[in-house]
Amino acid sequence: MFGPFRGTSPLSGGLLWKIPFRLSAPQKARQRKRLRAVDTVIAVVDNALRKQGNTLKEVERWKVEMPREEEMRPKDKYTVFDRKEKRYRKGIHKVPKWTRVSQRINPPGF
Repeated sequence: MFGPFRGTSPLSGGLLWKIPFRLSAPQKARQRKRLRAVDTVIAVVDNALRKQGNTLKEVERWKVEMPREEEMRPKDKYTVFDRKEKRYRKGIHKVPKWTRVSQRINPPGF
């Protein structure tokens, strides 16, 4: 119908999820800051345990397997492997809970 109470078209109605194609500069800065914060927590826990003469298997495994923020390539900081994507990479901001889950390791060659 026409007039002030006409129905909305299906394309313009509903919930839109607008995720930009690439990360903005402030998002990248916050991502680097989060990575560095995790690195400092691991270092503090490791130093505290070492002073007590203890070690944790999980902390040692993290230090061996996970690269530090300064050791990571920009490609690994801001993108993750995704086998469904065209070039096997997608922006980290498109991963659910990307601010709370550590995504530092990708398959070799990708």
